[in-house]
Amino acid sequence: MSMDDDTATTPLLTSHKVKPAKLPPSIDDMIEACIGDTGVVQLLRAVFVAFAWAFDAQQVFISVFTDAEPRWHCAGSAGGNSSCTPAAAAAAPCALPSGGTWVWDRPARTSVVSEWALQCASPALVSLPASSFFAGCLAGGFLLTTLADSRLGRKKTLLASLVSMSAAGVLTALAPNVWAYAALRFVSGFARSVVGTCTLVLSTELVGRRWRDVVSVAAFFCYAVGFLSLPALAFALREASWRSMYFWMSAPCLCYAALLYFLAQESPRWLLVRGRTQEAVETLRQISSLNGSSSTTTTSFSTLDACSMREEAGASGGGVFDTLRMMSERPWANRRLAAIMVAAFGVGMVYFGMPLSVGSLGPNLYLSTTYNALAEVPSAVLSWLLIARADRRASVVALAASAGACSLACAAIPRGAGAARMAAELVSFFVTCTAYDLILIYAIELFPTSVRNSAVGLVRQAMVLGGVAAPMLVALGRERSIWSFGVFGLAIGGAGIFAACLPETRGKTMSDTMEEEERNEASCTSTTPMAKHSDSDRDLV
Repeated sequence: MSMDDDTATTPLLTSHKVKPAKLPPSIDDMIEACIGDTGVVQLLRAVFVAFAWAFDAQQVFISVFTDAEPRWHCAGSAGGNSSCTPAAAAAAPCALPSGGTWVWDRPARTSVVSEWALQCASPALVSLPASSFFAGCLAGGFLLTTLADSRLGRKKTLLASLVSMSAAGVLTALAPNVWAYAALRFVSGFARSVVGTCTLVLSTELVGRRWRDVVSVAAFFCYAVGFLSLPALAFALREASWRSMYFWMSAPCLCYAALLYFLAQESPRWLLVRGRTQEAVETLRQISSLNGSSSTTTTSFSTLDACSMREEAGASGGGVFDTLRMMSERPWANRRLAAIMVAAFGVGMVYFGMPLSVGSLGPNLYLSTTYNALAEVPSAVLSWLLIARADRRASVVALAASAGACSLACAAIPRGAGAARMAAELVSFFVTCTAYDLILIYAIELFPTSVRNSAVGLVRQAMVLGGVAAPMLVALGRERSIWSFGVFGLAIGGAGIFAACLPETRGKTMSDTMEEEERNEASCTSTTPMAKHSDSDRDLV
């Protein structure tokens, strides 16, 4: 047999078996190698960071009590007061003549409505403080979110937000009128706009990939704790001024911020992406020591230099809005962001609007709010189960549809059936809470480290945008439920459909840069064709 024959019989595909170029290790892989398995102490530190969500919940829902319309009764006996008849008492107190014909059940100082005589004001004025708060959240989210990805980092942004939020809360307790009160609520919303985002991103970036879901669910539980503390605090201060609630809500937050300054670390992922490798190495050594992995080889730390992404993050001279520019230049990022923000808008409208509507469902505001707060606890458990075992995309679509159906049922049930309406509202809120949690986790997994905080922040702002419209709808829904629960059901059900346009992220490794995310996406989309090509190659051989 000649050499030509040998050449002719050599499989043609052999020349195509070229080893692909070895990619540098990702930040995720290097951090896992450096810190080892997450220990108890580091896990507790991450959970302590997640506890900031408790104060975030207090800021969001405190107006349920401070801005509630108190109950009232006719002054004197029914027979001695001809102006205040049972028929008149069924209407609003502003329909009665002034001059002692009726009185509030509790002191006027217990609510802004009774203290500033807003019972006869227009729905726009009554809802102005709550709407101002959500408008502040919206403005702060767009202006401050990118700071955590660019100049300040996760920890400093979180600390600045907590301190500013607490200071605004103390000043709110000194508001002389409804206009100053609404302005200070805007400032409070502006300050807390990035608390939730920074908390969730920082806490999950301080632990290994095995514990990220656990820390995320812990943050949701902390949010439930903060929500549950509000009816307890309001009941304890039910005879005191509404100003006391703002003070006792803000003071503990300042103490927490002081402890957080000493106990929390900066995200090593963010430090590496920003090119601050030395600080990242020191942080990782500290975490490694807490995890009992001090025997980690020096080689693992020395290779961290290869993971520095200074050019992409703009560490040397990049602007504050560089992360937004990086996303806007990529069509796939725009599509993802638009779809998940639309879904988040519908979820946010129901999530922030439902607790404001409970006053129209039952006579006991404290008990009704407690039921809503308790719904956060099983929803966190369900979120954990869905995160571990179900696809993100299908879960969000199904939850949004279920919440919409229950909300529409609440609007259809007659007002006389109070127990049935309350049950429908609780189920709708429970499902909405789960969708709220899943969308935030979904957003974290959809975007890489270099833009993650900005992307998650924009998703939260879409939720807040839904919350801006909620107080007005709640005020209109006091007369006709279709304007509150009906609109809520249509909004969340319709917006949830957009989640079907998103890629599935369950089981995927978290990317660190936009280029890495594009490579991962390309490898996922080309897996099936390559598999088919390999089968045909084997047939040819």
